[in-house]
Amino acid sequence: MAWALGITLLFMVVEAAGGFLSHSLALLADAAHMLTDAGALALALFAAWIVRQPAGSTRTYGWFRAEILAALANGALLLAVTAGILWEAVQRLLRPEPIQPGTMFVVATLGFGANVVAAAILHRSRGENLNVRGAYLHVLSDLAGSVAAMLAAAIIHYTGWLAADPLLSIALSALLIVSAWGLVRQAVDVLMEAAPGHVDLGALEAAVADVPGVERVHDVHVWTVSSGFVAMSAHAVVPDPARAQGALDEITKRVRAFGIGHVTVQVEQSDECESC
Repeated sequence: MAWALGITLLFMVVEAAGGFLSHSLALLADAAHMLTDAGALALALFAAWIVRQPAGSTRTYGWFRAEILAALANGALLLAVTAGILWEAVQRLLRPEPIQPGTMFVVATLGFGANVVAAAILHRSRGENLNVRGAYLHVLSDLAGSVAAMLAAAIIHYTGWLAADPLLSIALSALLIVSAWGLVRQAVDVLMEAAPGHVDLGALEAAVADVPGVERVHDVHVWTVSSGFVAMSAHAVVPDPARAQGALDEITKRVRAFGIGHVTVQVEQSDECESC
């Protein structure tokens, strides 16, 4: 992420200068994306560092949720910037401005190369957590922006159709909104402690209820603390106290097969606690 941040900052300046010189909205939009991406990458880098800090008496889970907050902020920032680009694109459609396609194409090509390098750096780690995925999406948005600017420059050069610049910016923005919204939705699901999509709650309850000695199970909760860190709590009714420890061991074993790493089970002899 540090390498990607350095590359992004460097070519943000290049694209901003090229956008002003060529009067290209696509280049300026991509430079604006790079500015927000630099902030997003810096935030992601900070989150990656702070989650390594040890847990304390007031934050018993440590700083794991910092990466989710960073992902949410990055997704929201991307949505806000995209909305601004859409507004400017509409203004350009209503009042076209002259564009220098040669300068626009050269700068967009350089930006494309830089974004390919940054995306390649983050690609191998994109699935590790939402924080890295958010940073990766920002870089991909810049990559798409460079492609849009290159296409717009080529179209304007050969046809003189100035509307290609704002129209391609609008098309790019539509794609970015879909990606950013998906990131925001996932981050909100984690913060709202929704059950992870890969956990079948019905199958999980059935697996726990099927443990020898367990009469029934209730109050099952599964949530994501942070990317790759899934927790669960449940109440298991085990009438025979002599079988409680064995049942608990088997429940823990079965639950881990669902990708749940942190398990808390309250063993009860009766259903009296069900209303708690």
